[in-house]
Amino acid sequence: MSLRNTARRGAAAMVLAVLMPLALTACSGDDEGPAFVSATPSAAAAPQAGAEPLTLAVTPAEAAKNQPVSTEIGTKVTGGTVQTVTVTDSSGGKVAGAMRADGSSWVPSKPLKYGKAYKATVVVADAGGQTVEKSTSFTTMGRPSKKTGAGLYLFAEREYGVAMPVVIEFTSPVPVSARAGVERRLFVTTDPPQPGVWSWSSSLQVMYRGPEFWQTGTKITVRAALEGVPMGNGRYGDKDQKGVGNISTTKIEMKVDNATKQMQVFKNDNLVKTLPVSLGKKTTPSSSGTLVVMDKLRKTVFDTTDDPGNVDRYRVDIEYAQRLTWGGEYIHAAPWSVQHQGKRNVSHGCVNVSMANAQYLFNLTRIGDPITIKGTERTVRPANGWTAWSVTWDQFLKGSALPIPPELTGLGSTPAPSASATPQPSVSPS
Repeated sequence: MSLRNTARRGAAAMVLAVLMPLALTACSGDDEGPAFVSATPSAAAAPQAGAEPLTLAVTPAEAAKNQPVSTEIGTKVTGGTVQTVTVTDSSGGKVAGAMRADGSSWVPSKPLKYGKAYKATVVVADAGGQTVEKSTSFTTMGRPSKKTGAGLYLFAEREYGVAMPVVIEFTSPVPVSARAGVERRLFVTTDPPQPGVWSWSSSLQVMYRGPEFWQTGTKITVRAALEGVPMGNGRYGDKDQKGVGNISTTKIEMKVDNATKQMQVFKNDNLVKTLPVSLGKKTTPSSSGTLVVMDKLRKTVFDTTDDPGNVDRYRVDIEYAQRLTWGGEYIHAAPWSVQHQGKRNVSHGCVNVSMANAQYLFNLTRIGDPITIKGTERTVRPANGWTAWSVTWDQFLKGSALPIPPELTGLGSTPAPSASATPQPSVSPS
């Protein structure tokens, strides 16, 4: 799904998913699996006095039918740990996969095949060497007729700014009842390691960020393992996707204060330039919040002449445009408002700067660089752009459909910028 380039037109607003990167740990997808035996402790070692009994329960249930191709092998263990999981298809071919870090299930490396039979064998062991082995067989469902697509905004050939969230947008609304299942199939790793959480900003958009901006030079690797995942309303995910985001080694940050009508530009936390701006006039105010550069257009056209509901229609050529919201707010060159920049707001919601300053910013920034705007008459609406940073960390955590690990609460320190007027209501979940 590519960025929408139609200037000055609002795109439909796209709500919160979780956790620390759901890392997988290798667990026998390629070695020979053990032969089937009953789920009874072996006599290899006598249980230690007072030790918790070694037990194992496996899902799906034996002979389960119509299972999604995203099916994981669930493992509930007491008194021991999983040693191996071996999954084979009806021809005896092995399926690659790995255990979740929390040991709750084994995840296939690729979606299973539609309408096929599989067998899973799990072996667990306790500290004394006693083992339990259990197998289950199941059949996957046929290919679904209704699917939900997903767009992942991360491309390995690009370098992103430090505020680049992992953004996934869906072609159909994901109801609240399906969001936890979707989140559990979104895997993120960062190098160097940094905590992070998925959070829904609307029924059509989920984003991942940490309590602070990414460290410079971070590599973000994502697997959106969504093919066959139940997405609600009888729909299933259409495909698995992988993405890589390389965060720049240079931190760029822009800060705009409506009170002064000045933009401060920071490079690696050092102030390098201050320049005048003109923001949106009171009838079309700019949005306060920490926004993210979503797209960059050297030249474009802002055209609202075919919008019958707009009483202030216009068509104008624009240079050095950097998109901040789906609703049509940009940083861009506005030579016609230079006399107002630094003094009064005259725009339709954009951040107006001079031609020279627009070129300077365009050459400096990357997609994913943050700009914080404060003191305007409204706050940016959730999902009107990549708005992950426009709320505090604690507020962001509330958007998760999964429980938050205690170690992740209270990590964020920077409060979200506020508007001078009452914020607009959040987008209602579909």
